[in-house]
Amino acid sequence: MSIWKQPISVEILTQLSKNTAISHLGMEFVEVGDDFIRARAPVDARTVQPYGLLHGGVSVVLAETLGSCGAAYSVPDGHRAVGLDINANHLRGASSGWVTGTARPVHLGRTTQVWQIDIVNEAGQMVCASRLTVSVLAPR
Repeated sequence: MSIWKQPISVEILTQLSKNTAISHLGMEFVEVGDDFIRARAPVDARTVQPYGLLHGGVSVVLAETLGSCGAAYSVPDGHRAVGLDINANHLRGASSGWVTGTARPVHLGRTTQVWQIDIVNEAGQMVCASRLTVSVLAPR
């Protein structure tokens, strides 16, 4: 059963992200399922820190992008989802290729949501585990 309350697709998310930090960093939405969103980020000159590893902040941008999009499309029409807290555990470095994040809801409540975002390298190894909490705001 789908959790989405509004139309959502890779194409919609891609259009929404044009001319934003998402497109500037080369992130790409790759899949929307019944209860998840998946996107990837390149590990290249735009996204590495001085030691050549994926910048932890880029992992957080990918995680917040996925969780925020998930929240925005899983609330009733007219409601808004705004971030309250994000954390990230950086588990393994990545120095080339792509990392892929998958966001799934842990809790979809009336006033709050919690999203788990797991980011893996091309070998499927965990690079970062992140959790995003959002507040759901009713229409005014």
